[in-house]
Formats: sequence, C-alpha cells, structure tokens
Amino acid sequence: MTEQIDLAEVTAGVHALVPILGAMGLEVVQSERGAAAAKLPTGPNVNHFGVSYAGSLFSVAEMLGGLIGQSSFTVPGGVPLVKRLEIDFTRPATTDVVARTTLSEDEIARVQSEATENGKADFELLAEVTDEAGTVVARTHGFYQLRVMG
Repeated sequence: MTEQIDLAEVTAGVHALVPILGAMGLEVVQSERGAAAAKLPTGPNVNHFGVSYAGSLFSVAEMLGGLIGQSSFTVPGGVPLVKRLEIDFTRPATTDVVARTTLSEDEIARVQSEATENGKADFELLAEVTDEAGTVVARTHGFYQLRVMG
C-alpha cells in the first residue's frame, strides 16, 4: 500500500519555506517519487499587458527541483539546490498554468548513491509549463544539486 500524500499540506510547506510562492498563489498538484507538478493562477501573476509574468512562469518551473528532492530522495541531510535554469518562453499564458517534470528511477538511484558517497550529486530536470488548453507556454532545463548539509 502506498502512502497517501496530502497536497494541501505539501503546498503549505512550500509556502512556509518560500513565502513569495504563497503570495503567487502556487499550488502543488503532484508530489510523488519521480514526478512533480505545480499550478500557478493568473490572478496575482499577470503583467502590465495581461499575460502571465515571465518571472512567475520561471518560479513555478524552478521550484519543481525542490519538490522532486522532497519526494524522491531519501539521503539524510540532503537538500536540493538550483545551480542554473534555462527557460524558453514559447507562447503568452493568459490562463492558469501547470509546470510538470519527471525523474527516472535510474536517475533517482544514481543521485542518491552519489550524494551518499560524495556529499553531493548533480541532476537535471526538464519541465514544461502548459496553459489550461494544454498549450506549452514555456520549457525549462534545470541544473540542480542534491547536497548533504550538516
């Protein structure tokens, strides 16, 4: 039997760790081993010409590294850190958006083993940000590190 994840609790935890994500209205919609997704409402994230602010789209994609870290890695003291994130904006977003990413079991095992042995391990995530119609509005390529702290 798999443990049921309380997404409202995960969302509250994200807001506590990074308060600006709460102000943005970010909601975690998936957080499980090897998969993460977060939703961002248009509301507080609209820019001066009526589409989603680029920084908000960046933020909802970037934070997926932390969600994957929390749900996929079991290295004591392991903290996921972003090293670099590249983003391509493909279409204006005029509705709520969802950012999604996945990480394979083989990659999870590699990162856990390397971080346990060396105190750190790099990993990459590809993410897509889609609007309510399913149109890709942005794609990211994130470079992260799981680092053992303390």
